[in-house]
Amino acid sequence: MSLPVSTITTPASEDLIDRLRQIVGADHVRTDEATLALFSQDIYARAPQMAACVVAPAGTDELARVVAASTRSGRAVTPRGAGMSYSGGYLPTEAGSVMLDMRRMDRILDINADDMIVTAEVGCTWAALNAALKEKGLRTPFFGPLSGLVSTIGGGLAQNNAFFGAGRYGPLSESVTALRVVLADGTILDTGSAATRGGPPFFRHYGPDLTGLFLGDSGAFAIKAEAALRLIEAPQSEGYASFAFPSRDGALAAMSSISRAGLGAEVFGFDPNLQRVRMKRASLASDVGVLAGVVKRQNSLLAGVKEAAKVVVAGRDFVGEREYSVHMTAEGRSAAAVEADLEAARALARRAGGREIENTIPKVVRANPFAPLNNMIGPDVERWAPVHGILSHSRAAPAWAEIDRFFSEAEAEFRAHGVTTGCLFTSISTNAILIEPVFYWPSALGALHRESVEAWLLNKVTRFPPNPEADRTVARARRRIAEIFLAFGAAHFQVGKETYLYRESRSAAFLALLESIKSAVDPQRLVNPGSLGLQ
Repeated sequence: MSLPVSTITTPASEDLIDRLRQIVGADHVRTDEATLALFSQDIYARAPQMAACVVAPAGTDELARVVAASTRSGRAVTPRGAGMSYSGGYLPTEAGSVMLDMRRMDRILDINADDMIVTAEVGCTWAALNAALKEKGLRTPFFGPLSGLVSTIGGGLAQNNAFFGAGRYGPLSESVTALRVVLADGTILDTGSAATRGGPPFFRHYGPDLTGLFLGDSGAFAIKAEAALRLIEAPQSEGYASFAFPSRDGALAAMSSISRAGLGAEVFGFDPNLQRVRMKRASLASDVGVLAGVVKRQNSLLAGVKEAAKVVVAGRDFVGEREYSVHMTAEGRSAAAVEADLEAARALARRAGGREIENTIPKVVRANPFAPLNNMIGPDVERWAPVHGILSHSRAAPAWAEIDRFFSEAEAEFRAHGVTTGCLFTSISTNAILIEPVFYWPSALGALHRESVEAWLLNKVTRFPPNPEADRTVARARRRIAEIFLAFGAAHFQVGKETYLYRESRSAAFLALLESIKSAVDPQRLVNPGSLGLQ
């Protein structure tokens, strides 16, 4: 998979390389082929050309100087966090592009428990942020994606994120109060209350919401440097529940009811195909690290041992082969409050035709929220790629039904090329359902997979050779699902460059304003060209 471009790779000029080395240090400007190849691909796609150099600034001032030097030389700049995109968001589309490796900018700058704001550089991982906040009994409302072991805050700012905490508090963008960004000419811009002279970054809304302009933009408008996020007191208690349903519509109905009632911090589910894939990888009960996490999560050692024992006893056989499963975590100030929410959720699940099953999955997910990134390949070392849509409650079921009809029509082609599918679904606040079909297929892995996945899994079986026919089958299927989502008015995270029909879904007035904003903040069109379809 690659992105169409009309240019051929040319190296950045030696004068520019020398200047960048003077700014960040020679060790932090990379031009070797292995690094350039790694940074010129994401989980799904490879750019047809490599970046010319990879530069790792150490702070906002260095970042501003790098951006200014690069754009003055006529070079495009593209920011990259941990590389967990699957929609081409940071893949270079211009010859001689300068790739910004933001991971050196990883400091937590301030934890202000009085104002309930944390400020961090964008290269900070979710795992690091949560560890620092936990020591103070604090948390951000949304507190990370499943890939948070390596995923950076900045990647989430550009792409938007949902999972941990999103069932109650919405996606990452709703936890942001202010940003510090670097514009194309190197200008440093503060948003929200931080834009007031001497003002702290405690409040987002003062006049027009310029903070929102730079959220979910796939890096098209500016390079994110620092972010301020709201804090909450860490919940004192949490509990878990899981349910099985004989039908897709029953599972969705239960999730929507639980979501509308605001009962879960996370509410997520799997169709039978994805359930089989996840259970095939390894027995949850056999992983000592998983069990240790369950024990630590409880308020006492005895309670932890009891919960871990339940995981062992449950094993993997708590969901029927053809059943859909829904899982939730409830959290609150007391065990009684949590139990009340779980009881309400149980009643809603029963009303939708569900039965309660062992709560192993949400318990393990919360005990080990930021696990190794082994799910970015299949259990037999196949390629993996998702595509998703965010839908209103009333349109989620008909959209998924249409996707299933397409899967049935494509079944023979999928089988011929070894393509299998599954589906994850999760709630976002009280008003949205995210549906994420995923594909597994036998094809060669990329450098990013080899860097990110644990070696024991990569070495498990012989890896697959390139499989262009299967690759094309998956590409066509992802495109068709994007078209289905568009027909049902879906929104998307990770707009990126090539997956979603963003421009096709916008009105002429909307596109005209989008183009005007791009011209205002980036008149030479050198900040991540191609993102949001802006060239």
